[in-house]
Amino acid sequence: MTDLCALDALALARLLHRREVSAREVVAASIARVEAVDGLVNALVTRSFETAIATAAAADEAMARGELPGLLHGLPVAHKDLAETAGVRTSYGSPLFAGHVPGFDALVVARMAAAGAISLGKTNTPEFGAGSHTVNPVFGATRNPYDLSRSAGGSSGGAAAALAARMICLADGSDLGGSLRNPASFCNVTGMRPTPGRVPAWPLADVADTFGVHGPMARTVADAALLLAVLSGPDPRVPLALDAPAPALASPAAVLGLLARDLRGVRVAWSPDLGLPVEPAVRAVLAPARQVLADLGCEVTDAAPDLAGADEVFRTWRAFRFATFLRTALAGRVSDFFASFEVLACPVSQVVPFDVSLDWVHDIGGVPQQTYLDWMASSYLISATGLPAISVPAGFTPGGLPVGLQLVGRWRADWPLLGVAHAFEAATGWAKIAPALPASPPPAGWPARG
Repeated sequence: MTDLCALDALALARLLHRREVSAREVVAASIARVEAVDGLVNALVTRSFETAIATAAAADEAMARGELPGLLHGLPVAHKDLAETAGVRTSYGSPLFAGHVPGFDALVVARMAAAGAISLGKTNTPEFGAGSHTVNPVFGATRNPYDLSRSAGGSSGGAAAALAARMICLADGSDLGGSLRNPASFCNVTGMRPTPGRVPAWPLADVADTFGVHGPMARTVADAALLLAVLSGPDPRVPLALDAPAPALASPAAVLGLLARDLRGVRVAWSPDLGLPVEPAVRAVLAPARQVLADLGCEVTDAAPDLAGADEVFRTWRAFRFATFLRTALAGRVSDFFASFEVLACPVSQVVPFDVSLDWVHDIGGVPQQTYLDWMASSYLISATGLPAISVPAGFTPGGLPVGLQLVGRWRADWPLLGVAHAFEAATGWAKIAPALPASPPPAGWPARG
């Protein structure tokens, strides 16, 4: 792995803006990294390398002419295979769309490109994004870079694995029941579910949908905040988009000013399980995080909101009237809870990354999981509240498997929440640990990608 691939987005942006390295060099290093390790991981399932090289050349020429660079100038990124990309295959992980090439860019793709990001292609996802294990009939399974026999999570599993393997430095993703947070937890990166409406989604799938959101994935909290600044802000085509404009950043490094916080006096509720079955290995890794938050000055109390009804809301939200009734009561209880606490700290995932060949988790600590959804309740119950939530690296099991901590903030308090996550990340250092991947060809029989 070259030094350029090891750098996070802010560090790369600093070099690019100072013209100490060219966009061509950064993109070339990332392409080489993909070619070296993705045969093992299977994260970048459609590649647009020729376009990326041409875009990098144009970016360098624009800098040479004295044009001001965008916040993401020259940074290698990839887009989830649910987000439409003009001229690049978007399969949604389904055989029905295996050869589908849209003629337009989704809004998140367009905003990243307008900020100067350079796309290397599309990241793997389960069919139509339905699930927290990234496998589909078109491209097969994405494997966890920290243990290739394990799942990378989902549905933004390709994005999380590509980030962890240092193929790219930023990625977009989407989250209905944990699809940004679960793979981030599994792959030791950061994935944030923003407040609904913070990142507008276009084209619209459901004009009234406040469950499904788009958001940033990155290797650090600061990088995720940078991408959120690019993705957020209103769009006239999206009725439920928040009116709040994106933060005005003079440079990528200015995002650090948004994150700097004195955490003394911040009241944090600590829940090791949200009342759900959680694997002992997850509990063990997360246990020290409570003291980290306390050492940072937070007032930590053992408590959890009453999430009764959240399970039914998530599972039946399409039944609009029933879901609306339950959400009204749920919203009241959540509001009362967060009047006393600014942040809830709890597990992202109830299990550690599981065997990549397993269909889904059937048992947690002796408790049978009755359906495919049960084992991911720690994420989707939070989705039902509408609160912003983020997964940050929190440690590893004795076997070397990553575990993420979920931090949940008050409604629309995305930036203060990022500040808490940034401080936790800096205090622990877990995000700095990269997987040791061999540069070798994939085993025989692994799926080829276009």
